[in-house]
Amino acid sequence: MVLVLVIGDLHIPHRVHDLPAKFKKLLVPGKIQQILCTGNLCDRETYEYLRTVSPDVHVVRGDYDESALPLSATVTHTPIRIGITHGHQCVPTGDLDSLSAIARQMDVDVLVSGHTHTFQAVEYDGRFFVNPGSATGAWLGSVNGDPTPTFALMDIQGPVVVTYVYQLVEGEVRVEKIEYRKNIETVKEPPRSLPQSIPSSPPPQQQQSVW
Repeated sequence: MVLVLVIGDLHIPHRVHDLPAKFKKLLVPGKIQQILCTGNLCDRETYEYLRTVSPDVHVVRGDYDESALPLSATVTHTPIRIGITHGHQCVPTGDLDSLSAIARQMDVDVLVSGHTHTFQAVEYDGRFFVNPGSATGAWLGSVNGDPTPTFALMDIQGPVVVTYVYQLVEGEVRVEKIEYRKNIETVKEPPRSLPQSIPSSPPPQQQQSVW
């Protein structure tokens, strides 16, 4: 089992001062093995905070990031191959056909993207598309009101990816589950239950800063 935090569009400190306290209480060191960030962190301090949660951090460049981050990245948890991109390259924004073209080009089973500040986890054209939304609920100019703060946790076990979305609604954290299974013959899957909190996992391996 591999636990992967999927997070992005924090916009700290330009639009929001910090992550919600109830999210920070969940994101404790040693429980998450890897972090995939869709960008728009906007400052080094936020990146360093993520490294305290797990030193294995993969960040792509958002449209508000000024650092020399890559526009895309891939990670593999055999047999699942995951691609990460911010998503501002998609026209129209969040369009599944455009995202599907990127996923095919990157040759990935799962494509993680952001930019819309709205959570989404959907299977489309045989692939799985995850948008963690904005973990801070940062303001988005094209939408009236503030988005709901959200992040996602992917539990990867072989060809099965179970995605838990954590949403901060009226001051309370709510959790929902979405499952994707890569089409592989003769797959056996252990039973799962919805976690009340982020489950424990072995400590992650060290990785040098990419910031």
